[in-house]
Amino acid sequence: MTGAGADPEAGPAREFVVEADGGSRGNPGPAGYGAVVLDAATGETLAEAAEYLGVVTNNVAEYRGLVAGLRAARELDPDATVRVRMDSKLVVEQMSGRWKIKHPDMKPLAAEAARVFPPGRVTYEWIPRAQNKHADRLANEAMDAGARGERWSPSTSTADLDTGRSAGGRTATGGGARAGSGTGAETGAASAARTGAPGAARPPAEPTAPAEPTVPAEPTAPGATGSAADPTAVPGASASDTNGTRGAEADAGPPAARGDATGAPGPAGGRGAGAVEGQAAVGGARSASGGSAVRGGAGAAGPAGPEADPRPDAASEAAAGSGAPGSAGSSTTSQAAASADVRAARTVASPGWAPPDMGAPATFVLLRHGETPLTPQKRFSGSGGSDPSLSAAGREQAEKVAASLARRGTVQAIVASPLARTRETAGIVAARLGLEVAVEDGLRETDFGAWEGLTFGEVRERYPDDLNAWLSSPDAEPTGGGESFAATGARVAATRDRLVAAYAGRTVLLVSHVTPIKTFVRLALGAPPESLFRMELSAASLSAVAYYADGGASVRLFNDTSHLR
Repeated sequence: MTGAGADPEAGPAREFVVEADGGSRGNPGPAGYGAVVLDAATGETLAEAAEYLGVVTNNVAEYRGLVAGLRAARELDPDATVRVRMDSKLVVEQMSGRWKIKHPDMKPLAAEAARVFPPGRVTYEWIPRAQNKHADRLANEAMDAGARGERWSPSTSTADLDTGRSAGGRTATGGGARAGSGTGAETGAASAARTGAPGAARPPAEPTAPAEPTVPAEPTAPGATGSAADPTAVPGASASDTNGTRGAEADAGPPAARGDATGAPGPAGGRGAGAVEGQAAVGGARSASGGSAVRGGAGAAGPAGPEADPRPDAASEAAAGSGAPGSAGSSTTSQAAASADVRAARTVASPGWAPPDMGAPATFVLLRHGETPLTPQKRFSGSGGSDPSLSAAGREQAEKVAASLARRGTVQAIVASPLARTRETAGIVAARLGLEVAVEDGLRETDFGAWEGLTFGEVRERYPDDLNAWLSSPDAEPTGGGESFAATGARVAATRDRLVAAYAGRTVLLVSHVTPIKTFVRLALGAPPESLFRMELSAASLSAVAYYADGGASVRLFNDTSHLR
């Protein structure tokens, strides 16, 4: 059959099954896809496609695998009907039209996939990962070949034999489709046609390791829950093995679909619940056994309003962990501090209730700057005032934050507000972590107008009506043409969207102020504007929010000051 000119007496069109997968070792990291075309009636393997893609995300690799599989099926019979089977909930739901496609990297790939066959000729079905081993192993073969500086070759592939699907011989042909590296364009014959007896049904996958046990959250996050992850995992490390396990992934998705790699329900406090989960923010990287590996950073968020949060007392600072000025310095204290940071990272590595195919989230670790001379005096200090630098206490706090984040080892980039106190705090942390600091104007504090430098009581005395209006409506501006909370919220939301797109799958430290950090948290929770007055955010505190590919968000941590004690 050759398409539009096919003989009408030739009988009904063939039906194919396309199984596709993709993986990224680092997300984003070195990536590849695999796809296989099967005869729907016999289960025989008809064509394979695989390609090393360079550095892209899991989701992009999965979409590229889908496109390649559909193209290979079309080359075999352009009049065929196709049933796509993938273990990516994201791709299946988006291509079925049930989920919106928001990510700019995935929109053109989804459109490309939709053009391969006419509408209505392709259906999509989600399958467990254990049933997608053939495509998964092809993807890993492609990644392994790329790591050697080679291209995947069908003549050396053992993916079909490893799954026990085909009993026939293997011959390389020019009939298969293959997506070109980085562009999705076809580059030549890269599939393998199968001959011989129809293949047997695929054997069950190797037993999947049970989910790691739940570990308690740190004392500063009461009620938090989370599942343990491998404390030795390197952030962004590959999770691939010789059995074809896919690269690093994070778990996210609709609340009803949440679960870990074994299908067991995830812990409470997942993304759908919007609950605080733990002590450090980490995107989950899947290990070869199906568990979760630490991949993110710690974080915290707090209240909007003036610089009014008191510093820790002397006794608290004397008890600070290793690396903090004024600490006892004993090896026991150092080990305890390091252990606490590992537990913190493990706690927030919990996959929650999400399916394991969203890819790693963009995780924002939200650091409020250290104290300035105005902070202990509880004075309004926004972006329209004197722009104070850190005090000695503030610099000490920044050093303690830096030591804590260095122990956790999860922050991959640093972005700061342009104000002096945030840039100074970010610089101290960056020097410890060996990173550069990018400046983002959208992270600046609210402009408090004529209230800059005043205490709350002084504003109450001088501008009572304006203050009452400000406390009653997010649209009210501080006296003298300051910035309303509504305006700040719109600015922060736009900044969030830019940064999520720029740092997809990465853990980023955002050094900002009270109002923007509380706004990040409020927006993630879907809370009303008045919630800004119901949050407490201390100087040099950490909060964290993770943002997923489907547009959802999860608050992972809030107002953590354990590193200051």
